[in-house]
Amino acid sequence: MTRTRQQPTVAALAPLTRAAVGPARTLVAVTRLRGGSKKGAYRLALDDATTVVAYVWSPDEDYWDQPDSDPRDPFSHASGLDLFTASHARLSALGVRTPRLLHADPEANAAVVEDIRGGSLEEALRRDPDAARPVLERLAEALAAMGGCTADAYGKVSLVDNGGSSHGGSCEQLVTDRALADIAQVAVRDPRIAAARRALEDTVRSLAAEVRPRARHTLIHGELGPDHVLVDADGDPVLIDIEGLMYFDAEWEHVFLRLRFGPAYDVLRAPGLDEARLRLYRLAMHLNLVAGPLRLLDGDFPDTEFIRGIAEYNLAQALALVGR
Repeated sequence: MTRTRQQPTVAALAPLTRAAVGPARTLVAVTRLRGGSKKGAYRLALDDATTVVAYVWSPDEDYWDQPDSDPRDPFSHASGLDLFTASHARLSALGVRTPRLLHADPEANAAVVEDIRGGSLEEALRRDPDAARPVLERLAEALAAMGGCTADAYGKVSLVDNGGSSHGGSCEQLVTDRALADIAQVAVRDPRIAAARRALEDTVRSLAAEVRPRARHTLIHGELGPDHVLVDADGDPVLIDIEGLMYFDAEWEHVFLRLRFGPAYDVLRAPGLDEARLRLYRLAMHLNLVAGPLRLLDGDFPDTEFIRGIAEYNLAQALALVGR
């Protein structure tokens, strides 16, 4: 059964809003923003006709069932105010645009940020790809700035920037282990993966064997689709859903970018990517984009058709990579 989220009322969000914008302005309306499976995002309308956005992290706002929140796992559930503020600070220090943080409330596990009203890059690309090209070019510059931010350790920014270390021996080993786990998980749910299980496992192990060790890791968003890029009044890209920011292999980011941006990815290409990692990560990404959506469908996420479509598309892509 689909759960109906209880939208916070004006009265409930008034103290958070007042702390962010001061006592001179009053909250008059709250509107839930579309999307999101881990946190609630709400547009807050003020009495002077301006708006801000509230992010609220809580179990009631999270559609994932009993998510793994181990901070030492780079792929653990990326949700929470601490992850958000650490990621926001890192990107801001690099000059990478995100919605300006107006207030963070650890007790409420909530934040208020600037409201970017120019729509998403996904919408801009759909309307007019040529007109959206300057935004893509500026996004490429932001990705280059992130690419210049590296660390010896890999993992979530909040962990690595504070001297912590992640589980596992390498990025490629983590990806390999997760890909094999995803195959096992999906094989019991879908006969097509079950029939191709041996071929998929053998291919993952073969691709992993071709990857050579690497000592430095790059700052990546982790889930940077065009829907996670807003466009501000100056035509600049603004990154959102940044809680998964981490130091990892740039190839992981670029496999996702290529998948989500399609033909527009040409503007975002980066030199020097490792082809062996790209091959391994492409298959692993498709497998995870089957396993993850199927887990989400076990719960009560409302847009089941959309999520099922993601799983079906990526299942077909994974099978095509092993000739099935």
